[in-house]
Amino acid sequence: MNDATDITEDFGTLYHPKSALVFYEAKGTEKSMYVEHFDMDRGGNPINAHPLSVKEANVLAKSLQTDEEKSQTFLKPKGILPTNVLHINPSNDKGTVLWYTKAQQRQLYFVDGLGITNGKAQVPAMLWIANKSSLTVFALASDRRPTEKTPLHYAPFFNIYEKGNVCMGSVSIDIKNSASVEEFIQAWEHYFFNSYFSHSLVANLTRQNIVNLWKDLVNTGKPFPKEALKKNNKILKNLLR
Repeated sequence: MNDATDITEDFGTLYHPKSALVFYEAKGTEKSMYVEHFDMDRGGNPINAHPLSVKEANVLAKSLQTDEEKSQTFLKPKGILPTNVLHINPSNDKGTVLWYTKAQQRQLYFVDGLGITNGKAQVPAMLWIANKSSLTVFALASDRRPTEKTPLHYAPFFNIYEKGNVCMGSVSIDIKNSASVEEFIQAWEHYFFNSYFSHSLVANLTRQNIVNLWKDLVNTGKPFPKEALKKNNKILKNLLR
């Protein structure tokens, strides 16, 4: 019974005292309060007593911010709303963003079985709609800012279902409750273009063979051929219902 067993490894995350606050209150009818801040030495003893500074108070307030308060910042812009954002539903549970991107060059990744080299290629203008857990994409025929009447085309990529929703496979999606609209958009574009395109989920999403299409575009600098896009008989307004 005298043998001591070290069980500290079973504790999980260990937290060490870093600082302490002592609140002093004056006696009398008009009570005033004074807060003193202490640092902690390695042994957990309070040292270096001093009045709580404004900077220290701000750090404390930030650390005490609740999840509910953080969720109130979900999909709020950091400044002026980005011009490529078309619609926002800021609901924390069902929040969505609808945005578009112009034709551009992107790094693309393909599984070996497709026989397409990884590399940079021109992609068409795109329309994106996403919530915290899912993404849907379409192609656009031009870089002009779309309107409710803008026709949509099938996104000419692998891993896309007929309705435009993206199969993310084993990609770990982690959209924070406090994500700004800019962070939200950046995260989804990163998830999409930095995952491996692996297979066609629907035949004939493009007007030419999709494998040959990307073989002809990767690392060639050629513009994306708009004639390869295929309309899906929807307009942007259909996404807002």
